[in-house]
Amino acid sequence: MRVLVVGGTSFIGPWVVRGLCEAGCEVTVFHRGGHKAQLPARAREILHHSAGMPIVNFPLEVLRTDPEIVVHMIAMGEADARAAVEAFSGLTQRFVVLSSGDVYRAYGRFTGVEPGPIEQGLLHESSPLRETRFPYRAQAKSTDELSYYYEKILAEEEFMRRSKTPATVLRLPKVYGPGGNSDLRTVYGYRHHPNWRWTHGYVENVAAAIVLAVLNPAAAGRVYNVGEQHTPTVAERLAGLPDSNIEVSEDGKYNFAQDMAYDTGRIRRELGYGEAVSVEEGVRRTLLHLGHRQR
Repeated sequence: MRVLVVGGTSFIGPWVVRGLCEAGCEVTVFHRGGHKAQLPARAREILHHSAGMPIVNFPLEVLRTDPEIVVHMIAMGEADARAAVEAFSGLTQRFVVLSSGDVYRAYGRFTGVEPGPIEQGLLHESSPLRETRFPYRAQAKSTDELSYYYEKILAEEEFMRRSKTPATVLRLPKVYGPGGNSDLRTVYGYRHHPNWRWTHGYVENVAAAIVLAVLNPAAAGRVYNVGEQHTPTVAERLAGLPDSNIEVSEDGKYNFAQDMAYDTGRIRRELGYGEAVSVEEGVRRTLLHLGHRQR
């Protein structure tokens, strides 16, 4: 299978590329060379300045790779998603696109960008999405910044509703591991909210879910939550972690009565997903990377 990976050189990406190569795929990685990733020797790399976010142009060399699957790791909003759809329609059989749990209305309730009552229970793929768009635009200092144009809801719509080519959308959790969130700040920083729940995922496991979605034709046209099977509270996570001097996060605008916990049953049932690395082992590897020891 010929797979084009758009982005794919930082944090999650190299794990995805390695997994695809190990599965026997012919992988091409299109990026701008901003990260010196250790990719498998058999993976082809196409470096081009147009691969910086947002990617709105694809060189002819990339189109000529004739990919059966396009994995877009960095489609952040409407314009770059539309550019990919227009470039590869008729050239590829399916898109696999990375999204986020911040598309859910519950996230808007948590951050305060969307008024309304707390949403109880786990977030399913069919849970309501935010009605308020561009959740980070208020932080932007210019229209060129990612926080200005970022909107995963619009990116999903381009691939799932406006494209004639089937797509698979993966809504990722808070990912941790060596190279990203490696100090587990997203746990330690919220220790004063012990009952809050936020779905996480170890980087190798998240990458494995992406690879599985690429390899399985049954994923076409489907949306999947990705993350741990059970989302513990902050207090439950801290019970298995060593002490840390990480400062408490400034979070006055957030409503911690609103959990951000996903139901990840669909990808487990439909694609047979399961964690290759246990939660305990993932945490151990993450902390070992920082030189910590479990107590």
